[in-house]
Amino acid sequence: MNKFKYSIIGIISLVLISSCKLPSLIQRTENKSVSSSYNGSLDTTNSGKLKWKEYFTDPNLIALIDTALNNNQELNILLQEINISTNEIMARKGAYLPFVGVFGGVSTAKSGRYTSNGANEESNQIVDGKKNPSFISDYIVSANATWEVDIWKKLRNSKKSAVYQYLSSIEGKNFMITNLIAEISNSYYELLALDNQLEILQKNIEIQKNALEIVKMEKEAAKVTELAVKKFEAEVLKNQSHQYFLRQQITITENQINFLVGRFPQTVKRNSQGFSDIVIDSVYAGIPSQLLENRPDIRQAEQSLLAAKLDVKVAKANFYPSLVINANFGTQAFQPQYLANLPASLISTIVGGAFAPLVNRNALKANYLSSNSKQTQAIYNYERAILNGFIEVSNQLSNIENLKKNYELKTKQVAALTESIEISTGLFKSARADYMEVLLTQRDALEAKFDLIETKMQQMNAKVNIYRALGGGWN
Repeated sequence: MNKFKYSIIGIISLVLISSCKLPSLIQRTENKSVSSSYNGSLDTTNSGKLKWKEYFTDPNLIALIDTALNNNQELNILLQEINISTNEIMARKGAYLPFVGVFGGVSTAKSGRYTSNGANEESNQIVDGKKNPSFISDYIVSANATWEVDIWKKLRNSKKSAVYQYLSSIEGKNFMITNLIAEISNSYYELLALDNQLEILQKNIEIQKNALEIVKMEKEAAKVTELAVKKFEAEVLKNQSHQYFLRQQITITENQINFLVGRFPQTVKRNSQGFSDIVIDSVYAGIPSQLLENRPDIRQAEQSLLAAKLDVKVAKANFYPSLVINANFGTQAFQPQYLANLPASLISTIVGGAFAPLVNRNALKANYLSSNSKQTQAIYNYERAILNGFIEVSNQLSNIENLKKNYELKTKQVAALTESIEISTGLFKSARADYMEVLLTQRDALEAKFDLIETKMQQMNAKVNIYRALGGGWN
């Protein structure tokens, strides 16, 4: 008996020792360091902390964003992913609690006469004055419980990992909200720019039609040839055809907004008047360390990293012995009327057992190594998110400043070219300039006005993009 006991102890010790041998891993710690400032300023005022209804003031744009936050299909799909993550937490939380169930069953059996059970039946033919039946039934009603004791915190770490994944999905939703607000805003300002370009083009066509009439009169007076008339006429036709290109771009942009808002094609309500006169408010970037708490993609990467670290611990705990306790309590009898005959029909068992993997642990090793690699991936992803956020803010700050100077110079260019149209037309009437000078001046002025509107749109986009880069909109 002692030998048997010592053998069991020896086997258990061997199992424990073998289960502690783990594959070697390459460990890496994440780098959270960022620069102290973007451009030497330590001002912590941060426009990214403003709510989007405070940052954007156009009522039509606000209405579009409000509708999108309720109707956008992709955002609603992501909300269902969050529900799935919540359910995963519930499932993993239940894993380290006891499982209790109720069992009821009936069976019948007959043993062969020359089996040990059959021979026993033959020697006990009479029970309670009655002969045993050939087929003996067995009725049982019991409550069963199973509990894995979480001695290595494997199940609890698994549940915590699910919690971090849930938090990561929340940050993913926030990041999508930030991007959705930015996409709608950029498309809205693009729509305003297209409206203004179309208006400028139509005004320019009227100017060119007037110039064409002048050239026709000059041709009748034999001051110019038919070539000049055809050149001006071709320029008018070219700009008239360009109207339809702009109208198509307006339709495409409207429908892009409609898609983001989650509705079928319709006219987007807007006020395009005064687009060129919109004043860009000052934007404050704060300090780079604020990105760690403001930007949802960085927070999402951080939560995923925490989950990956716990997954490694769970995979490591799979090598250790699992302690499982099984309990059973109920009644059992060969006739239903005896089930309630207590305590004669009462049955109860409780079994505790430990199991540890000893041989062929390749699947556990593979899972452990893969979990470590995923953790390393999560570290790189976290560092990349921080670096990407810093670079985006830095680029947009520079972009805002350069576009401001660009717009100022283009405004002066447009003013000069607009004035030159009148000058060239007057010189042409007095035969001091040829028709090509008038034509090229009008063309240059039109391109400069288009460029000015394009620059204003880029300024508005820069205002939107710096807000997105700072992590604004989700709160």
